[in-house]
Amino acid sequence: MQYDVIIGLEVHAELKTKSKCFCSCKNEYGSSPNSNCCPVCVGLPGALPILNKYAVEQTIKAGLALGFEINKTAIFERKNYFYPDLAKAYQISQLEKPICINGHLKVFDKQIPINRIHLEEDAGKLVHEGKETFVDYNRGGVPLIELVTDALKEPHMETADEAIEFLTKLRQIYVYAGIADCELEKGQMRADVNISLKPKGSDKYGTKVEMKNLMGFKSIYSAINYEIARQKEILDDGGVVEQETRKWDFDKGESYTMRTKENAEDYRYFPDPDLLAVNISNEDIERIRKQLPPLPDEIKEKYITQYGLSEYDTDVILADKKIADFYEECILEYDKPKTVANWFTTEILARIKGGAGLGISKENLVWIIRAVDDKKIQRLTAKEFLADIWSKNVDAEAEAKKRGIMADLSSDFVFSILDKVLQEKNEVVTQYKNEKDEKILNFLVGQVMKETKGKANAQEVKEKLKEKLSD
Repeated sequence: MQYDVIIGLEVHAELKTKSKCFCSCKNEYGSSPNSNCCPVCVGLPGALPILNKYAVEQTIKAGLALGFEINKTAIFERKNYFYPDLAKAYQISQLEKPICINGHLKVFDKQIPINRIHLEEDAGKLVHEGKETFVDYNRGGVPLIELVTDALKEPHMETADEAIEFLTKLRQIYVYAGIADCELEKGQMRADVNISLKPKGSDKYGTKVEMKNLMGFKSIYSAINYEIARQKEILDDGGVVEQETRKWDFDKGESYTMRTKENAEDYRYFPDPDLLAVNISNEDIERIRKQLPPLPDEIKEKYITQYGLSEYDTDVILADKKIADFYEECILEYDKPKTVANWFTTEILARIKGGAGLGISKENLVWIIRAVDDKKIQRLTAKEFLADIWSKNVDAEAEAKKRGIMADLSSDFVFSILDKVLQEKNEVVTQYKNEKDEKILNFLVGQVMKETKGKANAQEVKEKLKEKLSD
């Protein structure tokens, strides 16, 4: 039987703030366990929360970046459940009146509807060491925004590829807007996935299964495909899919049941009596809207139309905001966007993907690119030079002069070397004249470059060889 697949996402992102959501403790990753805590964080009796205004503004900014309506009145509620990392045994969250409602995000050719973005506090973290488990409450109270897609509205996501594209674009928007860093390895962006199947064309939705413990996009992609296959097998065998929450085991590449039939009413939401409703004015919204920096789609349009970059090169550069910012700095120094982009999509990104980190200043990189354009250094020599000075605190021009790699040879000298090579490689010359093979010509170019220690201009040498060998 054929099935329609419906995928929903619940995405948490840690807001980029100096302090936590309801107290003045630091929002800081990597601190000593339980060092950024106070009576509010650990839920001591009588401790009262105070709302972080900036966290609210960042939530509004996220909503505006994704085309949401902003609720003029937002309410905080208590979501009640017991778990060791939740000191108060409830989480301050939002249900009935979140800050942002009815947004969307374009994924491939679909405008995926989003139900809400709400602001809430994070829980602590369980640390497992051997047979013992410890609780670190440093993360407790860190401001989170949770985005929930609306899988009951068309169009919805149907494949793992669409879900990953949604998450990739969402992460990019959050980072470019300055809302969150979304460093996956630090748990700053996390996603739960809801999946259901129904007979193709049916109006009746299938039973929803939630997938948790999805650390990273690779896990999410694998878990979605696994769950689709699992539900399809159950339905094909005439069985019934149970409503449940399943946990993903990355090592085994499979999931298992965590708990069954969990609904919102199980959390016994009720308005938090310690927090007033948040009133958001039109003036607040417009003030925050003006703070939005250029977002990826706008920057992409500029790169393609103004800079003349291909869509591929644009996507490669924009994938990492630090790289995109560095690219912008470089083209301010050297106004040749396409030339600079060619270096970024090859030499720079290749080294960064290899784990080297960004190890060159804009001054040094621009000098190398300009030197190649001005034919002062050969491209191959420049690539080797770039690799060699990467992460070294040197002046590129001074270092190039010191190493003697700059092309300072006269044309007469180069041509004399060229004639010498032609005489010494007479058999190769004859072979080229008979076969007109480009590989043979490139071999002769290489011989000249070897004799000049890479200082000659390879393109000029090639043109001169063609001219001489055409006689």
